[in-house]
Amino acid sequence: MRSPIKLAFSDKYDQQHAREYLLKHQEGMARRLSHLRDEQLARRALALAGDPGLVLDLPCGAGRFWPLLAEKANRVIIGADNSAAMIETACAAQPPEIVERVRPLQTSAFAIDLPDNAVDSIFCMRLLHHIGDSAHRKQILSEFQRVSRDSVILSLWVDGNFKAWRRHKLEDRRRAKAKPDSYQNRFVLPAATVEEEFVSAGFRIQDRLDFLPFYAMWRVYVLRKG
Repeated sequence: MRSPIKLAFSDKYDQQHAREYLLKHQEGMARRLSHLRDEQLARRALALAGDPGLVLDLPCGAGRFWPLLAEKANRVIIGADNSAAMIETACAAQPPEIVERVRPLQTSAFAIDLPDNAVDSIFCMRLLHHIGDSAHRKQILSEFQRVSRDSVILSLWVDGNFKAWRRHKLEDRRRAKAKPDSYQNRFVLPAATVEEEFVSAGFRIQDRLDFLPFYAMWRVYVLRKG
């Protein structure tokens, strides 16, 4: 198994940050509406992937999607994250009847501690927009190709919409003021580039689901092996 890559933000998810992350998506009407739209897209993506029975939720964060994943009564969920604090927070925060359906696993997306073809589907929400290096994305996709038997559901930021245009303008201003060693950990990626990476990793693109077409950056992809 490959050695996991360690990114600059990998160690920030301690107990305090994990708790803040849990609360973030519960604060304010806009956050709650955004979460409902995330759930709507995730539910549709799971249906398009054939309602897989064994799902690896990586990174699971604070377990935000565990109740949704548990809606399928016989689904087995592996809740995995690089951060032990995130997994601990998720297990403490989510309803006990949901948590008992989840198998916790501390592991990195760069080197998943599971055998080949271990799960039906990998559910990867809100990770790849943090990965700006193409080589790093390719390693994650290679691991997804190895561990999933059938499908991958993932989200990221793509270009070609109003929010991406605004984000590029903001990043241009930040780069003009930034120190040479400043670190960026969120990236708008060209859709053509990531789609080529998906195909190179051995996936075919089944569906593209946009959060708000032509406006929002978030896009969910349903990928199938072969």
